[in-house]
Amino acid sequence: MNQTSPPPAPTPFTPYQKLVIPLLALLQFTVVLDFMVLAPLGDMLMKSLAIGPRQFGVVVSSYAFSAGASGIMAAGFADKFDRKKLLLFFYAGFVVGTLACALSTSYELLLAARIITGLFGGVIGAISMAIIADLFTLQQRGRVMGTVQMGFAASQVLGIPIGLYLANHWGWHSTFLMIVGLSVLIGIAIVAKIRPITEHLALQSDKSPFLHLWHTMAKGSYQTGFVATAFLSIGGFMLMPFGSAYLINNIHISAEQLPMVFLFTGLASIITMPLIGKLSDRVDKFMLFVAGSALAVLMTLIYTNLGPSPLWEVLVINIIMFAGIMSRMIPSTALTTSLPDLQDRGAFMSINASLQQMAGGLAAVAAGMIVTQKSPGSPLEHYNVLGLVVSAVIIICCFLMYRVSVLVKKKLAPAVPAQAVAA
Repeated sequence: MNQTSPPPAPTPFTPYQKLVIPLLALLQFTVVLDFMVLAPLGDMLMKSLAIGPRQFGVVVSSYAFSAGASGIMAAGFADKFDRKKLLLFFYAGFVVGTLACALSTSYELLLAARIITGLFGGVIGAISMAIIADLFTLQQRGRVMGTVQMGFAASQVLGIPIGLYLANHWGWHSTFLMIVGLSVLIGIAIVAKIRPITEHLALQSDKSPFLHLWHTMAKGSYQTGFVATAFLSIGGFMLMPFGSAYLINNIHISAEQLPMVFLFTGLASIITMPLIGKLSDRVDKFMLFVAGSALAVLMTLIYTNLGPSPLWEVLVINIIMFAGIMSRMIPSTALTTSLPDLQDRGAFMSINASLQQMAGGLAAVAAGMIVTQKSPGSPLEHYNVLGLVVSAVIIICCFLMYRVSVLVKKKLAPAVPAQAVAA
């Protein structure tokens, strides 16, 4: 009588892997916080610098476009160096760019500073993903992604509320100074604790970085992953830039209540993300992605059509919506990082991050053209249209991610011996 076999036991982590995971999570925390904090500061920045939604959309997208450009330029070299050294180089540039944001005194200076920050910060995530793919098996990556992506939740729980508190008392410049201080400490820890990562160097066949870039971009299976990741980023970039302005001007959440929204949403994400990561290592990753997408579509449509609402209702909607978003991000990232071969991994991750950032930049610009505001204190108009566009993109992304899932399963399937085929 056939019996259903129990799910395989998760592959345990080594002591060194247990050290690498929190360091990458902390690094992710600072990079995500630098990008995420701009949206909560949006209402303050627009009033402080006397700019409108369209100009603020340009500030947000400038980071994305510069990150996309640097990802393409760095892709050919990404597999030519020790990944640790490459990570530290771009992290140092990210710190300099964030410091320039803190010292900006006008719209033009802030725009230039965001471009510098994007040039370096946009590549860091790609290098981190390449390190994770090098050091962890597919059966471990769901849990690793669940932990490293907690940097996203931690930025909401700790970073954004503290950043808003500092901004309310000492100006928005102080928020970026806080990120600089944290980043310096984390960079020192990476220098001291992470070993060189050089195994991929022995497999390189393309002497020219540009030839390596071209070969990586030309592979059909890789192109499927690139397109899927680009669509994955569009939704977040469209809704996020005007999140704080929407909460304050449309839903009538006060500036004092705003940190509470990010705090409780982030706390809920810290609880759910490791659970989603563990679940991703036990069930079919694509099916988890589809379930998260369905939940994200439902909650996005509800959220973008809200009127003035009590704080508790906004918290519940945000918590459920982010649970859906994270149920998409963790399994999709685990699948996508399994597409490239070891010798192409750095280039693939850099191109992937580049296209993700550029798609997000276009989405932010498009959102700035859709959303309008008659005066600095009036409600945002057409925000519900963004909800419809984002929902359509999520549905399209499901079809693309299905193709990625098929490619990954085909790649990881054991080879069939020639004798078996003949029989």
